[in-house]
Amino acid sequence: MDMQTIVPSRAYTDAMKPRGHDPCRLDVAALCAEGGELSGAWPGQTLSRLADSQALPQDSPPLAVDWQVRGERRAVTGGDPELWLHLEASTSVWLECQRCLQPFQQLLAVQRRVRFVRDEAQAEVLDAESEDDVLSLPRWLDLRELIEDELLLSLPLIPRHEQCPMPLPLPGTDPVPQDEDERPHPFAVLQGIKTRR
Repeated sequence: MDMQTIVPSRAYTDAMKPRGHDPCRLDVAALCAEGGELSGAWPGQTLSRLADSQALPQDSPPLAVDWQVRGERRAVTGGDPELWLHLEASTSVWLECQRCLQPFQQLLAVQRRVRFVRDEAQAEVLDAESEDDVLSLPRWLDLRELIEDELLLSLPLIPRHEQCPMPLPLPGTDPVPQDEDERPHPFAVLQGIKTRR
């Protein structure tokens, strides 16, 4: 009995190939060439630097990070095509208010366009001239790390409530009485001096 090796047609093997992209090992050039899109949500604790920067209430895990990215390849007359990633990400983080020292939730949302070029030297020159981020094209990109970088950069320099629920008194002063009737009259001390004379 003859044994034959069955070789599938090229069309069949191409159809069998997975067309998905791994966001933690992303082929940027391939995604841009396809005009592909990716989206998802990562548990907050998987972005460890962002998690470590938070003032989390006890037993509260960091909240999930929602993200989406789209690749684009732009034709350029007389030059190499430009490779772009359009990314968006959002999450809520727990920060410590610098006025009242109480934790509060802050929404973070970023929208960035990132252009990828051949090498570091070109990236450095173009980045100085562009409002968009310009990076050297890697063989593989960890998209989670890039998104975490952008979220960290969007953290407020001085986190604070718009209106603190419990403002702290100034050091060395007594809390201001809440009841208007309890406040001493500003001239009461002078009145006491006059009556002693």
